[in-house]
Amino acid sequence: MSRIQNKVIIITGASEGIGRGLALALARGNQIVLAARTQSKLEEVAREVVKLGGKALSVVCDVSVQEQCENLVSETLRTFGRIDCVVNNAGVSMHAWFEDITDLGTFERLFRINTMSMVWITHKALPELKKTKGLIVGVSSLAGKTGVPARTTYCTSKFAMSGFMEALRIELMGSGVDVCAIFPGVVDTEIRRNGLNGEGNRAGVAGLDEENAMSIEQCAKEIVEAMESRKREWVMTAKGRLGMLLKP
Repeated sequence: MSRIQNKVIIITGASEGIGRGLALALARGNQIVLAARTQSKLEEVAREVVKLGGKALSVVCDVSVQEQCENLVSETLRTFGRIDCVVNNAGVSMHAWFEDITDLGTFERLFRINTMSMVWITHKALPELKKTKGLIVGVSSLAGKTGVPARTTYCTSKFAMSGFMEALRIELMGSGVDVCAIFPGVVDTEIRRNGLNGEGNRAGVAGLDEENAMSIEQCAKEIVEAMESRKREWVMTAKGRLGMLLKP
C-alpha cells in the first residue's frame, strides 16, 4: 500500500495501461481523479478504485484539447476542493522513419497530447498545488532522454516534455511544489500498437522488441515510490540508467 494518503490526485490516461495501474496502486485512502476519453472504461477503473478503499471521480477528457484539460482541473476542485498531485500520464506513440512520414501533422498531434496537455493542466492547477505544496509528475519515456531511430516524432514531444519539467522544477524551487520526471523503458502496454504510423493512422504493431517488457504493476510500483520520495527524476531499468551514463 502506498504511503501517500488522503491526497487528491489527478491521473490522465487513467483508463488503461500505466494510468490504470497507478490509479489502483494509489487508490487506498486517496481521492483519485480519473481522466481519459472513454467514459465506460473510466467507470470500470473508478469501481476498482472504490473497491480498494479510495474515492473516484471520472472526467471525460481529450487531453489534446486545452479547454478539456482546464475543465479537468475545474471539475476536480468542484468535487474535492483541492489538488495535491497531478500525474501527467496520457500519451501517444509513433513509429516511422522520418523520411517515410507522409503526414507531418503527426508532429503537432503528438506534441499536443504528450507535451501541451501537461502544460495546460499544470498551468491551471499550479495555484492550487502551491497551496498544498503538491507534486507534479510527468510520465515521459527513455525516448525523452535519448534519440531513438524511427521515433523522431515521439522523441520530439518527449524531449520537450522533459525540458518543460526541468525548467519548471527550477522555477518552483522554494515554493514547496516538486516536479518528478519519470522515464520508463518498454512497458507491457498497448501504447505502441495504439500509436501512429507514417500516414498518421493507428500502427497496430509494436515496432519494438517487447519480450522483456516491464509489467504495468512493476512500473506503477516504481512510479509510486518515486512520488513518495518526491524524486527529481527516475530512469527505469538498470539498462536505461547505464545507457544514460554511457551516452556520448
